[in-house]
Amino acid sequence: MCRIAGIIDKNQNPEQLLKDVTAMCDSMKHGGPDGEGFYSESALGLQFGHRRLALIDLSPSGKQPMSYHDKNLTITFNGEIYNYLELKEELSAKGLIFTTQSDTEVILAAYRFWGEECFTKFTGMFAFAIFDQAKQVTFLVRDQMGIKPLYYNTNNNRLVFGSEIKSFKATSYQYQENRDWKIYFLAFGHIPHPFTTLQDVYSLHPGHFLKWDHQESKFAIFSFKEELKPKTVFDQQEGSDLIAAKLKQAVKQHLITDASIGVFLSGGIDSSIITLLANKSIGKNLKSLSINFQEKTYSEERFQKIIADRINGIHHNYLVKESDLTANFDQIIDAMDQPTNDGINSWFVTQYAKADGLKAVLSGIGADELLGGYPSFKRIKLIKKLKHTPRFLLKLSAYIPHDKLKRISYLSYKNPVGEYLFLRGFFTPDAISKILSIDKKHVDHLLENFPIEKLIDTLEGEERVAWMETNLFMQNQLLKDTDFMSMSHGVEVRVPFLDQNFVAATQSIANQKRFPTRPKGLLIDAFKNIIPESIWNRAKMGFTFPLQQWLLKNEKIINEKHYDGYALQLIKKFKAGKLHWSKAFALYQIANSNNN
Repeated sequence: MCRIAGIIDKNQNPEQLLKDVTAMCDSMKHGGPDGEGFYSESALGLQFGHRRLALIDLSPSGKQPMSYHDKNLTITFNGEIYNYLELKEELSAKGLIFTTQSDTEVILAAYRFWGEECFTKFTGMFAFAIFDQAKQVTFLVRDQMGIKPLYYNTNNNRLVFGSEIKSFKATSYQYQENRDWKIYFLAFGHIPHPFTTLQDVYSLHPGHFLKWDHQESKFAIFSFKEELKPKTVFDQQEGSDLIAAKLKQAVKQHLITDASIGVFLSGGIDSSIITLLANKSIGKNLKSLSINFQEKTYSEERFQKIIADRINGIHHNYLVKESDLTANFDQIIDAMDQPTNDGINSWFVTQYAKADGLKAVLSGIGADELLGGYPSFKRIKLIKKLKHTPRFLLKLSAYIPHDKLKRISYLSYKNPVGEYLFLRGFFTPDAISKILSIDKKHVDHLLENFPIEKLIDTLEGEERVAWMETNLFMQNQLLKDTDFMSMSHGVEVRVPFLDQNFVAATQSIANQKRFPTRPKGLLIDAFKNIIPESIWNRAKMGFTFPLQQWLLKNEKIINEKHYDGYALQLIKKFKAGKLHWSKAFALYQIANSNNN
């Protein structure tokens, strides 16, 4: 995993292009502490940059940007291709030559042989740019699950791309603030794809590639996602056997590295399964780490110990205190590439992973979204009933004096995003309009016209919820938070549950079998032979910090001088114990952005 950047601009001189891309890379140095590299094609106004976090082929031969085929192909790549050894063997048999041990070279060879079709062959997490000298085109490509970020801007016949939004601000180009980002942030709790805090700077859609024509200075965006296939698995045992086999394979591949790797063990079902599978795959010396608190209500140490005692390796347990948050608060805020109502936990996990000497760590992200681990999966029937209510009555629920009930008004939207906001909406439109001192009609109009994939219209029941949790919550919040927080420490987080083959396996299972009555019941059945009942047969806790108590003592959050109007009223509610910490944290970020 690394950081990438690039500019294609025929109207800019080569010296300034190099200066700009260097500045972009410097702004992301934390995510690539092991070196940097640059590539230019002056006649086309092309400049690529790269910051390296070396995990596969640690030698200088793994350096990027990397060229191939007599330098006709050049890549700058962020991520990991987990099936690169299999692809390398296949391509070698077809006569392609390799001079490195890196997965980066395999991408180039695959593109050389298969062209654009190669994008569908990669299993992994990836965001990369390939320049094809012969065809005079550049491709920006992002993995199907959106694990790795890739942002772009195409104003004024130029293409600028980078792994973080802060890299765009480092250039000599002027970018305006997206005037609507605060509305999105306060509604969703994150800034949803494809939008960012900058106007006309977008997130490339997962499973898509942007193709830039150097002669015309024009671009088009295409999907390489496979269409959702008909269900093929209708038997419970067959379904659990399938996901067991695919997850074992995914964990084994995700452990491939030439650097130190470990597992984050929270004590829940997902991380416990990943830890036990990793232990079986490695055989010995597995490194695992856990985080705990003095506040016993939040501590899962007892459950972590049950799993740690079963592995052949070294387990480290770290205690995080309120004073640690206070001491690192500014660093945590600085690490955020985009505002979020979460992310603090990811910052601490990867800080301690780095302290443990790890450059990569496996995480359990994705199981809840794919296999029904959230309460939202039970609420889909309620949504169906409520949506039969006349629209004018749904709108009137905005005036109910209870925040959660106010969210029923989101179901009046003629847009499936209203269902997501009913389930996970942060602030209501009325509150957003008061916080930002804007017309509520503008808030409603923006949210009701939010762009959402048409695929969701074909999905029903729990599968519809799984799509929303995966494509709106996980991709826009969990994965984004995990990426910029982990990369602020130069640590890679790998997510086996989001392996393309595992995801396809879950989607092939009939809904009734994929989502049994017990949350994640299919996953539990698949691994009952290795996971203790004390882990799977307990109430879901979730990996959470005691932030309600901690932020009440945070002088920056509770300082009323930072706020005015309705935001000030809400902070007073927080101080009185009547507002959730995440909302106070969001209000601080809004206030902080206003003061910059």
